[in-house]
Amino acid sequence: SGLIGRSWAMVFAAGGFKVKLYDIAQQQLTSALENIRKEMKEMEKSGVLKGALSAEQQLALISICTDLKAAVEGATFIQECTPENLELKKKIFDQLDLIVGDSVILSSSTSCLLPSKLFTGLKHVKQCIVSHPVNPPYFVPLVEIVPHPETDPSTTERTYALMKKIGQSPVKLNREIEGFVLNRLQYAVISEAWRLVGEGVISPTDLDLVMSDGLGMRYAFIGPLETMHLNAEGVSNYCERYAEGMRLVLNTFGPVPEFSGETVRKVNQALSEKIPVVPKVLDARRKWRDECLTGLAKLKTQMKSD
Repeated sequence: SGLIGRSWAMVFAAGGFKVKLYDIAQQQLTSALENIRKEMKEMEKSGVLKGALSAEQQLALISICTDLKAAVEGATFIQECTPENLELKKKIFDQLDLIVGDSVILSSSTSCLLPSKLFTGLKHVKQCIVSHPVNPPYFVPLVEIVPHPETDPSTTERTYALMKKIGQSPVKLNREIEGFVLNRLQYAVISEAWRLVGEGVISPTDLDLVMSDGLGMRYAFIGPLETMHLNAEGVSNYCERYAEGMRLVLNTFGPVPEFSGETVRKVNQALSEKIPVVPKVLDARRKWRDECLTGLAKLKTQMKSD
């Protein structure tokens, strides 16, 4: 019932599903429910609440539970949201494996643990899958669906259909790979950003502007492959024109950074001046970020319907 668990609960309730939120501590659950209520009421007031139901109707669909067996009784889909710790996640899936039937889907929110590390050896491995959301899932709809080598294709299809139904944007990976796709792309960008700042080419704040007021504006609507397609007379033409230049630049990329030392100090100082590392300030900035994402999501929905 942490940040990701709460967000998933809200997404499923917005889709009209009954949700049981499970945790081992009653106090944790009580405060999670209070937090959900507060967020839903605020979003309803601002006109950005997801789904066709009112905040009260959605809240009525969410109940809390400290008993795992009672929590999963009658469930068709179980989304695990424990901290990113392999042993902890394996422990909960071992427990679930003993109490679930043969039709429920067992899904993990992990952002980097491979399905083969999480699910191998489970009796219900064919029903296991990773559904990796982007933080925060309520505002960013992408979900990466990653199968275990033994996952039944119907598990993938059912998970994909459910994610579509609740308003998320699922993508299917054909096989597991370290970091999945989102983090591989993100880490590639972070890696080059880190080198450029570390080598004194650009300041940390200007580097972020290159993304937020440059590439990011384009990528909010189209991906890098469609960008290639539109920036020439199709992808083949783009490659004819720019392949040599791209290879020339890519060959100058340095090794994977250590993410330590002087560059950490430089980046941390610049970001701390802009956003001081104080809980109140960080929370306010995160709230602003979520409001921006909500506005962008509304705009994208509106543009699709137009």
